[in-house]
Amino acid sequence: MQSPGHKKSISGTLLKLLGSGPAPSGQPGRTVPTAGDGEIVQPAAGEGALENHLGGDEARNYRRYEYEMVAPHVGRSLLEVGSGLGHFSEQFVGRLDYLVVSDNDPYCVGELRKRYDGDDRVEVIDLELPAEIDIRRRVDTVVMMNVLEHIKDDVQALKDLAAVTEPGGRIVIWVPGYMQLYGDFDRKVGHVTRYTPQTLGRTVREAGLVPQVLKPINLLGGIAWWLAVRRGGAGYPDPRLVKIYDRTVIPVTRAIERVVRPPFGQTVFCVARVPR
Repeated sequence: MQSPGHKKSISGTLLKLLGSGPAPSGQPGRTVPTAGDGEIVQPAAGEGALENHLGGDEARNYRRYEYEMVAPHVGRSLLEVGSGLGHFSEQFVGRLDYLVVSDNDPYCVGELRKRYDGDDRVEVIDLELPAEIDIRRRVDTVVMMNVLEHIKDDVQALKDLAAVTEPGGRIVIWVPGYMQLYGDFDRKVGHVTRYTPQTLGRTVREAGLVPQVLKPINLLGGIAWWLAVRRGGAGYPDPRLVKIYDRTVIPVTRAIERVVRPPFGQTVFCVARVPR
């Protein structure tokens, strides 16, 4: 049996890896980037904002993990919802005939336009769901990476996406999992909810879609996040320490999940079909 001191040491290590906790007495805590009036900066906006630890340069193994999960389900035309600065979708450019990247943050939309200026295969749109989506033609794949949890009317958002997806096409959804993990960070970045396979499946079906893949992933990340956020009081991941987490925990997670289906995880992953 582990001693209380040993358990505290493990919890403390995970807390340090995942984020910043309450500041020691008399010391200022880390702050979340804001727009200057207290409003949280959109996660991908600006070089100094949250992009670094939500799939940016500080989390390269995690980005590879995302790509390997999503790539088998991507066809020849893709709409990415919430593209941020374009780090994720750029991995697919060489295999696509048509790419639509989108965001509702002016900074991100501007950067995407710069990135793809002169490339006729890429369309950049300003999109905030739910909304009627105006693009040149339907796509065979939609990808939403950590987007649906920000939308109150998630069912209508999926219906809007289905309307611009070819019959038989796919909507790939990657969302934070389990309300037991919901904490200060979720509130700060505007998460309406965290999903389970059951709640996400219900949302997908209410939108008229057919879930083909629906499962929790990133078991170790879920355990570590619970220790850090729910037990350790972390409110905001530290990008410098996320890089350490990315190099150590993510490779182990990927190896485990190649042979074991986790019962729980930090993320819920879904591939939903648009009926023919």
